[in-house]
This record gives sequence, C-alpha cells and structure tokens, in this order.
Amino acid sequence: MRQAEISRDTLETKIRVKVDLDGSGNSQLNTGIGFFDHMLDQIARHGCFDLDIECQGDLHIDGHHTVEDVGITFGQAFARALGDKKGLTRYGHAYVPLDEALSRVVVDLSGRPGLEFDIPFSAGMIGALDTQLVYEFFQGFVNHAGVSLHIDNLKGRNAHHQCETAFKAFGRALRMAVTPDPRQAGVVPSTKGAL
Repeated sequence: MRQAEISRDTLETKIRVKVDLDGSGNSQLNTGIGFFDHMLDQIARHGCFDLDIECQGDLHIDGHHTVEDVGITFGQAFARALGDKKGLTRYGHAYVPLDEALSRVVVDLSGRPGLEFDIPFSAGMIGALDTQLVYEFFQGFVNHAGVSLHIDNLKGRNAHHQCETAFKAFGRALRMAVTPDPRQAGVVPSTKGAL
C-alpha cells in the first residue's frame, strides 16, 4: 500500500497531509485559500491520487507560509509513500492545454531535489492566491520529495489557465512516474542501484 500521512506543526502553520498513490483521484482539501485548493484538486484528479490536506495557517499575514508548508508536507508524504522506489517507471512527463494556455511538466524521481520553473504569470493574484507562491509550493515539494522537476508554461494569457495547466500536467507527470513498470519489478530504476 503506497500511502503515507504526515503532520507538520509550527508557529505559522498546522498541517496534515494524507496521500494514497494508488487512489482514484478523490480529495478532501482545506487550506483556507480557495484557488489553491482548486489546484491541489487538479493534482489528485489528474494524478489519480487520493489526497487529504488540512491546513490552518497564518492567513492574516498572507498566504506564503500556508502554500510553502503545504508543499513541504506534501513532499514528505509523497516521498514516504514511494517507499524504496523499486519497480517504478521513475520518469514522467505531460503536456496539458486549457484554451489558449499550454504547460509542460517533466519529473524524475531521482532522489535529488531540483526545480526549473518558468511560468510568466499574466497577473499577480488568482483569487486569493499570490502567483509568486506557486513557485514556493513546488520548491517546497521538490526539496522534501527528492525529485527533479521542470515546469514550463509554453503559452498563455490568462493566469488562471496558466496555473491550472501547470498543476494538471504536474499531476499527470507524477502519475506516469509512480506507475509500476512490470518489466522492472523489484528493481530500482537506476544504474546506481539506488535513488
């Protein structure tokens, strides 16, 4: 069972994340930032992960700690759920369009954190989500999941569409990467023998 539950409790946020990598795309999300919940739902639905996230953050300051810390905690839960990584496909990629917007995401479950992020958002806010924080979410995730992640918005004029295509593509790419490869059952997909 590729499942994990992680809690994080600081002076800025109190978070619980539960993930099932072999789920069906169900989610229960409550971060206090409606558009961010909508984006997390895209990860669950397009990744076919069951995702439960509850966050109480210092939103009276701004959304930074909430968004970043959710990324950190989700990354920790994702890494734990992956286990020893034996038999995984390891790499995943996806292109996702939404009207005029198109994003590409490529991921490697390498064990090495790295983020390349290029989304030239056309607006500073989408609902109550500061678009600068999208980077912080993914940086928190890669640092704690131990993955290499490339996110590029190739086209787009509407910030909502730019963001949504990135999150959908992220979910699809993760889904591909965590899918078991029956030809590599019991084998770590690396010439090093470890990830």
